[in-house]
Amino acid sequence: MSNGWVLPDDVLRDAPVFTPRPVELADLELLLSGAYAPLTGFMTRADLTSLSRRGRLANGTPWPVPVTLQVPAAVAEGLRPDDPAGRVLVLTDGEGAPLAALDVRDVWSGRDGTAGLGGPVQRIGDGGHAPFQRLRRTPEEVRALLPPGRVLGVIADRPLHRPQLAQIAHAARTLGAHLLLMIPVGEESTGGLPSEALVRAVFAARDRMPPATLITVPLTRRRDEISDALLRARVSAAYGVTHLLSTEETLSGAGLRVLVPRELAYDNRDGQWRWRDDIPPRNRRLAFSQEEIDDHLDRGFPLPEWHTPPAVAKELARARPPLRHRGLVVFLTGLSGSGKSTIASGLADALREAGDRTITLLDGDVVRRELSAGLTFSRADRDLNVRRIGWVAAEIARHRGVAICCPIAPYAQARATAREMAESAGAGFVLVHVATPLETCEQRDRKGLYARARAGLLTGMTGVDDPYEEPTDADLVVDTSDISIEEAVQRVLHLLTEVGWVEPRLTPA
Repeated sequence: MSNGWVLPDDVLRDAPVFTPRPVELADLELLLSGAYAPLTGFMTRADLTSLSRRGRLANGTPWPVPVTLQVPAAVAEGLRPDDPAGRVLVLTDGEGAPLAALDVRDVWSGRDGTAGLGGPVQRIGDGGHAPFQRLRRTPEEVRALLPPGRVLGVIADRPLHRPQLAQIAHAARTLGAHLLLMIPVGEESTGGLPSEALVRAVFAARDRMPPATLITVPLTRRRDEISDALLRARVSAAYGVTHLLSTEETLSGAGLRVLVPRELAYDNRDGQWRWRDDIPPRNRRLAFSQEEIDDHLDRGFPLPEWHTPPAVAKELARARPPLRHRGLVVFLTGLSGSGKSTIASGLADALREAGDRTITLLDGDVVRRELSAGLTFSRADRDLNVRRIGWVAAEIARHRGVAICCPIAPYAQARATAREMAESAGAGFVLVHVATPLETCEQRDRKGLYARARAGLLTGMTGVDDPYEEPTDADLVVDTSDISIEEAVQRVLHLLTEVGWVEPRLTPA
C-alpha cells in the first residue's frame, strides 16, 4: 500500500464517505498519479502555514500553491485523527464510486460551517471512469514513453488553430525536442468547450504537428493565473517536460525553461504564418481572437481554412453549433398572476409552429404535481423545486431541445443555480422577468391565493408575507399590466431572434 499504511476491509467498509468539489477531485487524481510529488496527500495546517510564510511545505520542499480539502463540519465531527481506525474518510467521484481513502492527520475549523482536512491519500477502487480515460497516464508511464533528450511541453487548454500550430512546430524544430501535448480535462477549457470536445479538437490537428505524445491531465482553474501557471509548470516537470511553451513570461520553477511564443500573422503573399513584424501590414492577416471564433461558430459561419485546419473546424462546429441549433432554457419568473404561464404557453406554441427543435413546457403547477409532489412552500423547498426544474431543463437543453420554464422562482440564488446548470450543459439561458405589479396580480387572482393570504388562511404567499427578489440580471422585462399577452410573447420572440436563438422567420411582423 502507498504511504506506508494499510487499510483493513472493515475500516473501509465502516468509514464515512464524501464527494469533494471538482477542483479537489482534480487535485486528488494528481496526488494519486504522482503528478504532485513529493506531495502524497492534502496539506495540513503546518504545510499551509509554512507555505504562506516561506513558499515551502513544512518539510522544507518548495511548493507553489495550497492543495487542500474542505468538508462540511458535520463530516469532520465523526473523524478521530488520534485513532487509526477512526480517521479514515472515503473520497468518491460525483456518481459515488470510491476513488481514494484519506488518512486524516489534521482537522481544523473553516468558514461557513466547513472544516479543513489534511493527510495522505491511498487509491481504492478501479480509478474511476471518464471519456478518454485511456489517455490519463501517470507521470511514470509517460516518462517511460518519451525519447531521451529535450521535451517540449504544451498545455492545450483550447483548440489549436494554424497560428498556434505554427508556433509549436517552430519551437519543437528550434529545440530539436519531442512534443508532449497535455490536454486539461475535467472542466471547460479556455475555449469554452467541454473537455471531451477539446480532446477531439486537439486530436483533429495531430497531422499538423511534429512527432508528439498526447495525454490528458486533470488540471482545473484555480484562484488566479499565476497560481495556475506555477502549478502547471510543476505538473509538466513531473511528466518529463524540460521546456514549456507558455505566454506567462514570469513563469519559472520546477527546473523548466519557459519559451514565450512570438505573435504570428498570416502572409497573404505565400500563405505562410510568420512573425508578425516581418510581414508588411498590407499583406498581413491577424489571428482571430477567441471572441471572433465564438462569433463565427454562434452564427454558423465557417472558420476560414487559412486560419483553422478543416478537421479542427469540423470538430468545433460539432461541439459548438450555431445558436439556432443549440439547446436553450427560457426561464420566466414573476409573481403569481403575472401572466408568465400564459406567455410561456404562447411562446411554446410559436416555437412548435416553426418545427426547428423539440419544445418542452415546464409549467410551475404541473411540475409541482408531477415532479415536486410533497414539497412545501418553505424557502428550502421552493429552492429545491426550482433546482429540480433547472436540472430537468438543463438536460433537455443538453440534447439541443428548448425548455420553457415558468415557476415563480422568487429567490435570486435559485435562479442563478438554474442558469449555471444550463450553461454547464453547454446550453443558452434567457431570463425573462414578468414584472407585472402586485396590485394587478391581486386583481386577477384567478386561483384565489391572494384573497386567502390576506385573510390569514394561507401563509408563505410570495408578495404578501414572503419576499420576491426582483432579478437584476434579466435579459428581458415585460409587464402585462400595460401590454397584451400576445405582445409580450412577440417581445420574447424578438429577443430570441435578435440574439440568434431562433430562425429569423419568427420575427414578429
